[in-house]
Amino acid sequence: MLEIRPAALSEFSLLPALEADADLAFDTLDPPFGHRGEFPPPGTAESYADAFHIMVAGRPPVGFARLDIVDGQAHLGQLAVSPEHARQGIGRALVMAAKAWALEAGFHTMTLCTFADVPFNGPFYAGCGFVELPEESLAPELRRLRREESALGLDAMGRRVAMSARLR
Repeated sequence: MLEIRPAALSEFSLLPALEADADLAFDTLDPPFGHRGEFPPPGTAESYADAFHIMVAGRPPVGFARLDIVDGQAHLGQLAVSPEHARQGIGRALVMAAKAWALEAGFHTMTLCTFADVPFNGPFYAGCGFVELPEESLAPELRRLRREESALGLDAMGRRVAMSARLR
């Protein structure tokens, strides 16, 4: 297994290409999933620098997890693993490391937003201890984040949900 560690500032410039490569996994779905051209563009090195914390797997990184703070709790804003390294447990290792880091940092909950019915999204996160949150229970910032995703066209591509995990 690759080393999971905090990202170095010099690695932030590598993350946009890694995010774009990870989106290629949607092309493998059968039936096809939306149109990749509908995905928002990947983040920029500057936007990654605005994250609360970023963890990477490997040197150079082959995967990363972006953590932000939403409604006073840890939020997994992005998880990406290069297609060449997919299905090797790297994504799960990044999620578990992110949860452990957030707990150590004093958070009690981690949230995320994802496609509910894509196998490497909703079901994957459920296997990592996340549960779907009812729309009416979303806290204000998470509700705003979901509205922004919808405005970007993500909801038109597939059912989106917010999920949450208690950190132990």
